[in-house]
Amino acid sequence: MNIGIDKIGFYTPDQYIDMEKLAEIRGVDPAKYTIGIGQEKMAVAPLHEDAVSMGANAALAILDDEDRAKIDLVLFGTESGVDHSKSGAVWVHHLTGIQENARSFELKQACYGATAGIKMAMGHIALNPDSKALVIGADIAKYGLNTAGEPTQGAGAVAMVLSSNPRILALDNDSAALTKNISDFWRPLYSDYAIVDGKYSNESYLSFLNDVWGVYKERTQRDLKDFEAVCFHLPYTKMAKKAILSLTAEASKEDAERLMSHYQNSIIYNKQVGNVYTGSLYLSLLSLLEQAPELKKGSRIGLYSYGSGAVGEFFSGVVQPDYKNYVNKGNNEALLNTRRELTTDEYEELLEKALPKDGSNIEMNTEQIKDGKAYLAAIQDNLRKYAVK
Repeated sequence: MNIGIDKIGFYTPDQYIDMEKLAEIRGVDPAKYTIGIGQEKMAVAPLHEDAVSMGANAALAILDDEDRAKIDLVLFGTESGVDHSKSGAVWVHHLTGIQENARSFELKQACYGATAGIKMAMGHIALNPDSKALVIGADIAKYGLNTAGEPTQGAGAVAMVLSSNPRILALDNDSAALTKNISDFWRPLYSDYAIVDGKYSNESYLSFLNDVWGVYKERTQRDLKDFEAVCFHLPYTKMAKKAILSLTAEASKEDAERLMSHYQNSIIYNKQVGNVYTGSLYLSLLSLLEQAPELKKGSRIGLYSYGSGAVGEFFSGVVQPDYKNYVNKGNNEALLNTRRELTTDEYEELLEKALPKDGSNIEMNTEQIKDGKAYLAAIQDNLRKYAVK
């Protein structure tokens, strides 16, 4: 029985800052952002959008009534949780109208959370072949103004319906994972912003990749020639180029050129959104599926997931016949192309806004919220109130 991704969609806020203009106000060469880290635009979330509302909007873009009736597991990967107790999955379950007899919970391990959800969903469906699972990766990457991490911020969510007999990507269960207790990136409970050792984190990312790839090759007897493309976790898009160069250091010219060519297709969406933490690997996968020429039936795609702290995993899937019929390229391109560009003053003002932390009530201005979109409507008596307009 094949198990894998039957539907995939994403959501990002409808406003962004241009990276060249951000570079100008920071007094750096724009090429440092556009070439050095490989980013063109950066999504910026307004106060009424958070991981929950973005995750719900990504799911609303792909769910139909059959999905709502069959989904009995909702898994929400995030490191931008909004409550220490209640999971974002419970709110998403409600906002999307999924039937009540379902399990819903949140997963956390830095940017690895959505991958953990996929692995749990696969096990659930193996035991319950008629079930479906909704897996979400949603985050706001926020480091603050004039920080080293500022150009690697972003906001967005990816939602995936997993099922038996998937129409997009059948996932294999022969992955290789690695866990080590390191401190390359973390965010204490008392801090609004993450703490990161950038050089060490990049080194750890590549070290974990080489370790899990080596174990994967030994277990499966596969090599790079068996992969049409490989998608990576993307804290910034240039990271994947470094990863491919590391993997292909001793590969044939043909394999290296093929993987690098598909890398260009796999980063198109991420370049326009920025870092979405748990969703970034799957946004890259979506970009590859929608932006690359149609991949041949049976093409294998490698997937490298990395979550600081750290957990890494390499696994793979096989594209299904006619998968292009089940992605939403036109809708996703429209989502990106109709966003509003923020002025640098608007961006800086927005980035410094925050919800009250003293129990104060707040109501959101709903004028700019589009019909059909989930949003944070208010905080009243210490309760977050979400709605779909």
